[in-house]
Parts: sequence; C-alpha cells; structure tokens
Amino acid sequence: MLVDQPSTRRREADLKVDGQVLDVETAVKDGILGGVGGGFGGGFVSEKLDLKQMIEELESVEVPTVFICPISLEPMQDPVTLSTGQTYERSNILKWFSLGHCTCPTTMQELWDDSVTPNKTLQQLINSWFSQKYLVAKKRSEDVQGRVKEILETLKKVKGQARIQALRELRQVVNAHSTAKKTVVNNGGIALISSLLGPFTTHAVGSEAIGILSNLDLDSSSKSHLMQPAKISLMVDMLNEGSIDTKMNCSKLIEILVEGNDFSAEKVASLSLLVGLLRLVKDKRHLNGILAGLRLLKTVCSHESVRSAFVSVGGVPQLVELLASLNNECLELALYVLEAVSTIPEGKLALKDCPNTVPNVVKLLMKVSENCTQLALSILLAVFNLAPEECASLAMDAGLAAKLLLVIQSGCSLVLKQRSAELLKLCSLNYTATIFMSKCKLTRTIQ
Repeated sequence: MLVDQPSTRRREADLKVDGQVLDVETAVKDGILGGVGGGFGGGFVSEKLDLKQMIEELESVEVPTVFICPISLEPMQDPVTLSTGQTYERSNILKWFSLGHCTCPTTMQELWDDSVTPNKTLQQLINSWFSQKYLVAKKRSEDVQGRVKEILETLKKVKGQARIQALRELRQVVNAHSTAKKTVVNNGGIALISSLLGPFTTHAVGSEAIGILSNLDLDSSSKSHLMQPAKISLMVDMLNEGSIDTKMNCSKLIEILVEGNDFSAEKVASLSLLVGLLRLVKDKRHLNGILAGLRLLKTVCSHESVRSAFVSVGGVPQLVELLASLNNECLELALYVLEAVSTIPEGKLALKDCPNTVPNVVKLLMKVSENCTQLALSILLAVFNLAPEECASLAMDAGLAAKLLLVIQSGCSLVLKQRSAELLKLCSLNYTATIFMSKCKLTRTIQ
C-alpha cells in the first residue's frame, strides 16, 4: 500500500529549528517557511516565477517533507486536503479516486466525504520557499558566470605565475559548477585555453589547462585544434612526468580527442604514450589512474598499428601480470586490450611466451561477467592455436577443464559454449581418454 516514505528523487529536509521539528502552522506563525513576517515572502520576489520550472531546476535541493506529495513523492504544486486532514497533489489524489479507491492513501481510512479542499496556505509556502531558493541559486549562478568571464579576460593579459593562478582558479570553478563549464564554452574559453598549449608551455601551465579542457564538452573544431603535434607532444610528456592528477587528466583528454576516430588514435599513439600509460596502470596506489590508463589503452588499441607498438614496448607481459590485482571494471578493460592484441601474430606470440598468460586467464573464466569470460576464451583460443601441446599442459594444471565444463553447463550464450567445447577438444588431443580424465581432476559425477 502507499505510505509516506522518504523520496527517492531527492533527499528531504525536515523543518527544524534548534533541533525541533515544526508543523506547517508553527512554521507559518513564526515566519520560518514564509508568510507576512517570514524571510521567504513579502517583497523578496519581484517577478512571477513558474513553480514547475523552479522545481525542475532545483531538483537536487533538499525539500521539506511537508511539501512532498505522499503518493508521487514529488513536491506539490496544487496541494489539496482530504477530510482526514492529509494533503496531496490534486492530480495524484484525483487519479487515486478514479481507480475506484474510497480511502485515504496515507492512513487507509475510509472516506465519508471524497471532496478535496485547496490548501492555499501550503501552496503559498511552497511557492515562496522555491522562489527564494531559485533566486539564490540564480544569483549564485550569475556570480559564477561573471567570475568565469573575468578570469578569461585576465588570461588574455597575464603571464607567468599570474597565468598559473588564474588557470588554477578557473579549473576549481569549472570542477565545482556546471554553469561555469557552459560559460567557458560560450565565451571562447576553449580556444583561449588551447592556445596556451605548445612546445614552450611549462608543465605548471599545461597541467592546469589540461585539467580544465578535460572537463569540457569539446566540439570537432576544438578537437582538431588540440590534435596539433606540438599540443599532443606536450600531453604525452606530461602523462609521463606529471603528478597523478595531471596524468589522469592527460589520459582523459587524449581519450576524448581520439574516441571514434581511428586516424586520430594512430596519430597520437606514440611509443612514449604507450610507455606512459603502462606506468600509469601499474601504479597500484591510484585506482582512478589505473582506470583512466586502461580506458585510453582500450581506445588506442582498437587500431592495428597501435597493437603492434603495444607489443613492441613489452605491454603484454606487464598487463598479464596485473590481471590478478585488478577490480572488475579494470579487468574487463585489460582483457579487451589483450584480446585485441591476440588478433595479430606478434601479439599471439607475446601472449604464448608469457608464462602466466594461461594460468592467469583461466582463473577469470566464469568469475566476473559473461563478457569477461568471452574475452578470456578468445585469448586462450588464440594462444592454443599457436602452440596447442605446450599450452594444454599448462591449462590442465590450472584447472581449465572444470572451468570449460562449467561454461558449457551454464546459461551462457551458444557462442561461448561452442568456444568452450572447441578449447576442451584442443586440450584433449594429446591424451588418451583415461589420462585426460585423470588430469581433469573431475568428480565421478561430472565424469
């Protein structure tokens, strides 16, 4: 049944003064929610504001529980009261009655009178409360926009430490306010900040500028401008030598620039970039850095020439060794990279030559997700097809047979089951049936 519960749309705020919860009448009398003597009514609002618009724009603001309709758990715009004293949004309670109910939704009391009475006092309080919140938020937004414009003007004039200070303040504002991001974009901020990146840019300036750009919505023109070799070279440089935050921001920005564009991925994916990303994903102190690095690796390794470069810098054994320590989200990204590498000859060879490829990948079957199992099977099949005899022994010792039978008997897709059967057949080719069964270490029931 419908009961009065905290809203799942937003957090609700009880009306409290000095720790005491107040009802509507007390709030009105004391001017806490509004009214003649309150801080929310009177001449504070000089313009008529649309309540529906204010509610939508103030979605994240905590709303007093007395303003929430017990049926929809949304702020009321046209509150009406029943004979039981309970108040609801007019449209919600009328719909309740239209469904044949003759009870109060909150108390479940049978109604002797189904008429509804407009609660004008509460409606005025709701309008006053949202009007004040809206105007305060609007003023704050205007202040933020004004400050952003001032900083952008300052950046056109200053150099040295003053430029760094201005960029740092702008980055903090952009990270804290969504309106600041729009203001930067709408006032030519992207082109201005991008122009600060070049071959002679100091890392202090570059770090702040990249921190800003990585949090903005870049159009195709802005991306093309940032794809200039000197700018990409600076990003790669800072990815290798900057602080952990700078490295993550560089990874994020480069990912934004190359996503969905194979040519761009090939253009930026230098050996230095791949080395920097491998350093980032191996730093176990910073999980967000590992995620950022793997995301970019996945993006650039979609291009075949980049996969070859990844193999040449020794990326395969380094990533294989990391598998055991990664969380589920990072694990899927790492497996995607290794699966992409397994599609080229040098990648298959690197996977085969790494002693931990088979045991580490076998452990991941049926462990995380169906997608991870699919990627793991693809990697194992690539290695087995290259050296079936050598890999079969390692795989059997790692418990591959039991894992494959588990996949075959599970609710996984038909493709996964077929791949598992194919891999199981490859494992059995070098053994007699009896020896194979004994090596599988299966229970009598499974045999």
